[in-house]
Amino acid sequence: MTVTEPSASAFAQVRTWLATAPLGALAELACRAGYLARGFIYLSIGAMAVAAALDLTPRAEGSRGVLEAWANWPFGVVLLWLIGLGLYAFAGWRLLQSVFDADRQGASLKAIGSRVGQAISGVVYGALGVSVFSLIDTLESLTETDEQAQTRQAVAKVLDLPGGELLIAAAGLFILGAGVGNIIQVFGRDFCKPLACEEAVRRWAPWVGRAGYLGRGVAFLPVGGLMLMAGLKARSGEATGMGGALQMMEAQPFGDALLILVALGLVAFGVFAVIEARYRQIAVEQVIG
Repeated sequence: MTVTEPSASAFAQVRTWLATAPLGALAELACRAGYLARGFIYLSIGAMAVAAALDLTPRAEGSRGVLEAWANWPFGVVLLWLIGLGLYAFAGWRLLQSVFDADRQGASLKAIGSRVGQAISGVVYGALGVSVFSLIDTLESLTETDEQAQTRQAVAKVLDLPGGELLIAAAGLFILGAGVGNIIQVFGRDFCKPLACEEAVRRWAPWVGRAGYLGRGVAFLPVGGLMLMAGLKARSGEATGMGGALQMMEAQPFGDALLILVALGLVAFGVFAVIEARYRQIAVEQVIG
């Protein structure tokens, strides 16, 4: 919806909108739930990485690993259902952004690049949502295969396809590009532009966004690099997910300090996603009547 007063409550506006445009209001609530799900996952990844650096948990984990960990908590299945539905909602919002240009970015080369990235992001989060519900179906075997083994198995299957090496190398290049893109945004993005919030929030929210995108970008670089090497060498054992990349950081000189800094950045990314869930202008009425 279009926000006319920066200090207006997004949720209060949605409640008002329910009376006049219920479909659009429900769609907006779903989009906000998607940002919450995204934030929860990154908060969990960052928190577990900090715990690993402090030797409070055996190792850092990626998205699937932290979801598996949450599944073992009381009401874990309920939490997984909520996260899975939220991820589907976020994938839907990415569809509106990329295909229907809900943000009205236009058709410039930069805008097209942004929308392509949003489309790929939607596929990734949709696939993660599918993974969440597969976890719900197989809770009894959560500990049988760890996240890194699953990544390598998936890469091995792609490598067996005709041209599989090129596909894996291309995926690695994309992840590297995403990491670099996240870092570039730290210096060139106006993090307040899409937010409708009070001036007090505007003073600190951009710094949270910058820290978050820097931490996420740095975490993506080794993931993309190892995936690229897996494609070039046609060896699935080279591939790893975010959990493996974080563990690799910890093994470097001053690795605990490096891991904590990157983990805090991932926590900041999660916090910024929560800020977006609360304050982001989500113009679903542009594409939904």
